[in-house]
Amino acid sequence: MSAAQVWLAIAGMGLITGITRALFLMGGERMILPERVQRALRYAPAAALVAVVVPDLLTTPAGLSIAFSNHALYASLCGLAWFLWRRGMLGTIVVGMIVFTVLRLFT
Repeated sequence: MSAAQVWLAIAGMGLITGITRALFLMGGERMILPERVQRALRYAPAAALVAVVVPDLLTTPAGLSIAFSNHALYASLCGLAWFLWRRGMLGTIVVGMIVFTVLRLFT
């Protein structure tokens, strides 16, 4: 790609991003999303987080891995179990880090 093509791509992406974000602002209070869409949008942050975190947990330098050597995967599963049991963020972090450290040291 030439420098002009790179700058054109950057400008195009900026324009598209600006337009899609501005549509909601231009509509103002006249634009009301249907109840079904509003309910669906409540799950968008969690879906985005999962889309970022899960591929990072499942991939290793060797590729996709659910083997016991994938310490991050099993530490995160233990942290998730703690969170579902106790609903505490600090405990989740501590449990996940302890499991990760123990797995790295002893396997």
